Amino acid sequence: MSAPHAEFATETARRREHRGWCWYDWANSVFPTSITTVFLSLYLTTVATRAAESDVARNGMAACPGGDALQRCDIAVLGWSFPAGSLWGYLLSAAAVIQVLVLPIAGAIADRTRDKRRMLGTFAFGGAGTTTLLAFVDGRNWLLGAVLFLLANLCFGAAVVVYYSLLPEIAGPDERDALSTRGWAFGYLGGGAALALHLVIYVGHGALGIDQGTAVRLVFVSCGVWWAAFTVLPLRTLRGHGSAPDFASGATSKETILGTGFRQLATTLRQARRLPLTLAFLGAYMVFTDGISTVFKVSAQYGDLELGLDRQVLITTILIVQFIAFLGGMLHGWVARGLGAKRTIMLSLLVWIVVLVGAFFIRQGQPLQFYGVAAGIGLVLGGTNALSRSLFSQMIPAGSEAEYFSLYQIGERSTSWLGPLLFAVVGQTTGSFRLAILSLLGFFVLGLLLVALVPVRRAIREAGNSVPEAL
Repeated sequence: MSAPHAEFATETARRREHRGWCWYDWANSVFPTSITTVFLSLYLTTVATRAAESDVARNGMAACPGGDALQRCDIAVLGWSFPAGSLWGYLLSAAAVIQVLVLPIAGAIADRTRDKRRMLGTFAFGGAGTTTLLAFVDGRNWLLGAVLFLLANLCFGAAVVVYYSLLPEIAGPDERDALSTRGWAFGYLGGGAALALHLVIYVGHGALGIDQGTAVRLVFVSCGVWWAAFTVLPLRTLRGHGSAPDFASGATSKETILGTGFRQLATTLRQARRLPLTLAFLGAYMVFTDGISTVFKVSAQYGDLELGLDRQVLITTILIVQFIAFLGGMLHGWVARGLGAKRTIMLSLLVWIVVLVGAFFIRQGQPLQFYGVAAGIGLVLGGTNALSRSLFSQMIPAGSEAEYFSLYQIGERSTSWLGPLLFAVVGQTTGSFRLAILSLLGFFVLGLLLVALVPVRRAIREAGNSVPEAL
């Protein structure tokens, strides 16, 4: 093959990988959107409340005590009792803690594997299968739903570790802002398309001849199928990527791979201490991303229990957020070309602060006000994290991208339990989720201050990389 033809083939393959990489954002977005944010959060709370009310009836009580927005009927697990309405917040916190314990090893192993594509497929298909099993959650068996969610969420997080680590391997420094924001935007478009389908199933359950509960369980099945089916596309276009063959030839047993994973994690942590500014940015990201994920995950519960909005309104609102988030993600990429990633992130965090204050003042039963706040969330939802992902990739040493992105995911998961826990505790203590949503302001204010203090140009130079024109 002549040199021009070889160069063309390489460029074609690279662009094909870029498109394939974005498709996984489309595939997995169904889990945080339709499962975590909308249907399971509401459905599992209903199942838990039903179980709590059944226990109250068995004890001879006429009704649950209290009459505030937070359901006061208690459920119990391992001798610990808590209100059914707080289940989802505590469950999100437990899921985050489990990921912190497991994902470091998954990330270290991914950094040392010869075929990240296969590892991505294993975790993605595992999460999709477990999501499908949520269809068996019915009646009062909320504990089964909780266990299945924890397993599916763990697979989701492990797949994301592998997925993120591929970004610096398939895109150069000047391409990452655009590719990262495009992938995130494409993911929200996919999540919106899936949610639109699920809304048709949920709203039209009568025409389908099924009850509302069956419709939700059908949604769970379709989520698993969606996740698995669209994962095939990136698996077909991405190359293996991974470590050199000499490592894999010596790591033939699972014990050796796990042991190497632990050792590699320890080595990465020791090396990272030589880049304090990179770690400073990671610390800032850990703070504000916890606030972002918490707002997204509890928004439906806030609208349901505190604002008294119809569930169809809530699902429609999140559907609107998904499509606005597609535009918002692309907008962040365009703004970053002029202002730079750091300034755009700071501007985005300011919008988050305004949005949360607006959420606090929404009047009960006012869907139009809820829609307005949702539109604000959509504008900044994906772009903030997408630019953080690409900016971090500039601050890590060449040749160690996968190791540091594993650390990036570990850092994100290590604090992601704080927001849901704060939301649940404030809600339980005050009996109102209005103050609980306001308490999340601290994550964005502190995150903004920390980002402003990080000299990103110096951090990029200390990592041995060229400084982009716009930061």
